[in-house]
Parts: sequence; structure tokens; C-alpha cells
Amino acid sequence: MEKPQAARFLVVGSVLIGLGVLPIGVASGTAMALSITSKAFSQGGKIPSRYTCEGDDVSPPLAFTGVPEGTKSLALVIDDPDAPDPKAPRVVWVHWVVVNLPPETSELAEDASGHGLPGSAVQGLNDWKHATYNGPCPPIGRHRYFHKLYALDVALSAKPLSKAALEAAMEGHVLAKAELMATYQKGDP
Repeated sequence: MEKPQAARFLVVGSVLIGLGVLPIGVASGTAMALSITSKAFSQGGKIPSRYTCEGDDVSPPLAFTGVPEGTKSLALVIDDPDAPDPKAPRVVWVHWVVVNLPPETSELAEDASGHGLPGSAVQGLNDWKHATYNGPCPPIGRHRYFHKLYALDVALSAKPLSKAALEAAMEGHVLAKAELMATYQKGDP
């Protein structure tokens, strides 16, 4: 199966000049940027209740593309900067931490937290002090949930790390970062 292709153009003055066709994600010799997506919700969309405390509280399906060359591991953090109240946030509440995802990981299936992660990946400690995924459960209002993917030039400790410990360990080792933000408010379908 051929890779999708995109035409490259150059604008000179007010003239558009065609430069040929390249695979999508390749422009001027640079690779596609790291990205994280979900088939369960879109960027800025609503998280379905299935992935929350009001539903089955399973981790959502996530897909990764554009992992840069030289990546030794991937790390994932899901957090909520709007806790406890979006009108008066006081803490960034951490819902899931995953370290040492193999760099060839292209997706995490729904409920990967419960059914197992690829390779030597380890779940870190969330703010409930659990080494698992705990989904959105906002006490009041609509909260934003950031799904942050990091490409690292090292593999990290195999023990469950908190977000703070992960951030300290990643310092100087982040090759690329991607974010997917979605929202949830209790009572959403």
C-alpha cells in the first residue's frame, strides 16, 4: 500500500510553483511532528463517559505518530489543570502516568491500563496514589484533560513514577512533545 502523498509548492511573488510530490509528513527533509490522537474523542471534544468515573473508568484508545529518530522510550501523562473548580483551579490533578513505552508503539488500545501495556512500559502513580488509570471525575464544572506524549532519548526507571518524578527524570531528554486536550463535565453522555 502506498503512503499518502502531498504536493509541495513554492510561492515566488504571486506565482505558485509546483515542486513535486512527497509522502505526507515530509517537507523540506523534516519528519512529521509527534502527534497523539484518539478515536474516542477529538481535539477539544468531549470525553465519553465510558472513560470516566461515571462510566467504566477504562483508559481511552490513543494513537501515536511521528515519533522522532533517536527515541528510546515514550512517556504519557494525563492531567487536569482545572481541579477542583475550573473557575478557581488550585491543583493540576494527575489521572495517568505511563513510562517506558517502546518507541515503536503506535497505539494504546482501550483499557490498556487494565489489560496490559506494551513492552517494558510501567504505569506510574496518579494523584489517587494508584499505579493505574483513573478517569475524569470533576467535582464541579467542565474540566480540561490534557493527554501529553513525550518522546525521550532515554529509557527511564522501571519503578512507578509520579508525574513530578517523571518530569525530573525527563529533564534534558525530551526530543518531542504532543498534546491532545478534551473536556468532561459530570452528566455528559
